[in-house]
Amino acid sequence: MAISNFVDYVKIYCRSGNGGAGSVHFRREKYLEKGGPDGGDGGKGGDILMVANSQMWTLLHLRYTRHLNAEGGASGSKQRSSGASGKDIIIEVPLGTIARNPETDEIMGEITDREQQVVLLKGGRGGLGNEHFKTSVNQAPKYAQPGEEGIESFIIFELKILADVGLVGFPNAGKSTLLSVVSAAKPAIADYPFTTLVPNLGIVAYRDNQSFVMADIPGIIEGAHEGKGLGLRFLRHIERNSILLFLVPADSDDIKKEYHVLLNELKQYNPELLDKQRILAISKSDMLDEELREEIEQDLPEVSYLFISSVAETGLMALKDMIWKELNE
Repeated sequence: MAISNFVDYVKIYCRSGNGGAGSVHFRREKYLEKGGPDGGDGGKGGDILMVANSQMWTLLHLRYTRHLNAEGGASGSKQRSSGASGKDIIIEVPLGTIARNPETDEIMGEITDREQQVVLLKGGRGGLGNEHFKTSVNQAPKYAQPGEEGIESFIIFELKILADVGLVGFPNAGKSTLLSVVSAAKPAIADYPFTTLVPNLGIVAYRDNQSFVMADIPGIIEGAHEGKGLGLRFLRHIERNSILLFLVPADSDDIKKEYHVLLNELKQYNPELLDKQRILAISKSDMLDEELREEIEQDLPEVSYLFISSVAETGLMALKDMIWKELNE
């Protein structure tokens, strides 16, 4: 799928439907000249709903949507007939989508389950017909309630990728290569920074026909939380991951320093990310001999780690075992 087809942020003006007006009507029949009030209630205005669609992975279908207006409720009529309710507007979104009010920054709804739906803006209530206002001292009320107005608001829809494992690393750390080897995903791979411009998801097969989902997040650079590089745009996708798999290449000048720079970027963006389980994988380790490996191990951060090579396909089963253990603890 083309890179431009990945959309994870849209802003749409939405308005729920107005409620229908209640009816002012009196019963009239051939032999009943002055019947009582029988005006029906107005119909409810349509809601704006956000609904899960597990077959979607992007907000591309909403890219060019600027306005969404739900239908208003119909007015009530004679013989206590209520007006029809307005049709709802249903916005289908992929799992991991949140809806946010841009003015207050309030989270209006969040979709994480396949059958989930959230009412973002409720339609206005229909007005009561004049039959509701009949009393002992007012047998013929000549008034009814107007319908309640709908709610209008800009809504930001923001996708945060749902995955068990999120790959964290600088550009060219080998994240895309690892994903391509352990899953059927085929991300773009080349020897230059920012080859990955969109998050890629892969299903990683494990023992006994089990599996977990791994996400290749576009490379982070120092200063990403301030908007440098591509990091800021994609840091939010890491928030959903259960485990963070840090990838640092074996030929890095200082593996420990690189790990802490990455960790700091996550901390500056959202301190809660530090509460997630972390694993350090030293990639491209096929270029290391035993002596170099022992030397590197002397100065590694205090975190679960192992040496892997996606090209030579070494250490990958051990990595899966470690991930599976962390996921099920």
